Amino acid sequence: MNFASNHESGCIGRRARLGALAVLALFALPAGNAIGADGGISIGGGGGGRTVAGDTAKLRANGKAIPPENAPYRVKRAIRAGNRIDDKGYCLGGGHSSWRSRCYDCSGAVSYVLGPRGARLVKSPMPSGSYTRWGKRGKGKWITTYADSGHMFVVIAGLRFDTSMPDDGRRGPGWSKNVRTGFRNVARTAARHKGRL
Repeated sequence: MNFASNHESGCIGRRARLGALAVLALFALPAGNAIGADGGISIGGGGGGRTVAGDTAKLRANGKAIPPENAPYRVKRAIRAGNRIDDKGYCLGGGHSSWRSRCYDCSGAVSYVLGPRGARLVKSPMPSGSYTRWGKRGKGKWITTYADSGHMFVVIAGLRFDTSMPDDGRRGPGWSKNVRTGFRNVARTAARHKGRL
């Protein structure tokens, strides 16, 4: 009888300690994060705040992208940055004078997602012609820009971010699952990437 009560109190003690640890873990999350519906930790942002399994981003019905779980932190930042300006309009020269703009052109939108508010790969906005010499030739593992003197777009974790023909049908920056459509405006051979991304 004594053994049973000691065993029972030991289990209750362990449960209480585990419960206390779980509560403490919630308070230890960095600001802006939360427990997702699937039990995973959310990373915040406009894409629904969670990640999807694997290496490829997912496009939601609302036009926002969900970053892949396996992506590096900078890639997730770039996707969240794209989600922030997804609903902005298009205007020539937009996004070049300020990181906070009411509208963006193609290179302004790409500069935003690659800049300090995104992947931190560029320090200031650049026109599309400057991106023809940016980084190294060829496709990156996670982020690839395609630019010529007249237009540009970026592919991030398998999704195209472009001001031309986004999947939501709006005019201005947006995401698309169809990367090939981007090659109507810029050649595949224009691919460039930076570092290991």
